[in-house]
Amino acid sequence: MASYKLPLKRLSLGVQEFTYHLGKDFFSDIEPLEVRGGNVDAVVSVDRKSDDIYQIEMTLKGEITIPCDRCLDDMQWAVDTSYDLSVKEGDEYDDSVDNVLTIPSHWRELDLAPLLRDTVLLTIPIKHVHPEGGCNAQMLERLSQHMAADEPLRSGREDTGSYNLGDDPRWEALRKLKDNN
Repeated sequence: MASYKLPLKRLSLGVQEFTYHLGKDFFSDIEPLEVRGGNVDAVVSVDRKSDDIYQIEMTLKGEITIPCDRCLDDMQWAVDTSYDLSVKEGDEYDDSVDNVLTIPSHWRELDLAPLLRDTVLLTIPIKHVHPEGGCNAQMLERLSQHMAADEPLRSGREDTGSYNLGDDPRWEALRKLKDNN
């Protein structure tokens, strides 16, 4: 695996730029079902302000392969994001403040891999599905055979657009409370 270590102590004052390519090998360490591959270019600009303060700007562009939540087939997801981070030296590692990272002063390098990985992962929406008509038709047919909405109502009551949970006395008690208000 390529090195994503930033040689902080060897950087001169001012701005330096580094480029990294995040491919399938980079994403292979992530949970198997989260990201299945990728082709993302990362540009990392480091501005060393003083001996112990660095301003890091990461810009990531490309695409990753993730599973569709609906049909489970691979789908491409565009990545176009940036992340700014202030890094300062201190007594111990601390990432409890947003966009500020404190690293021990004896560290010579900063491993960017976790920061790059997390920045990419944060671009994935909670629900990620193919555009309409893009899902695997066989899987959609199979899913439609198991949908609860196709099942007949169990209590025989008229469907009011909400789920009918049968004659569960707990729901009846809640309905009475609703009707009394």
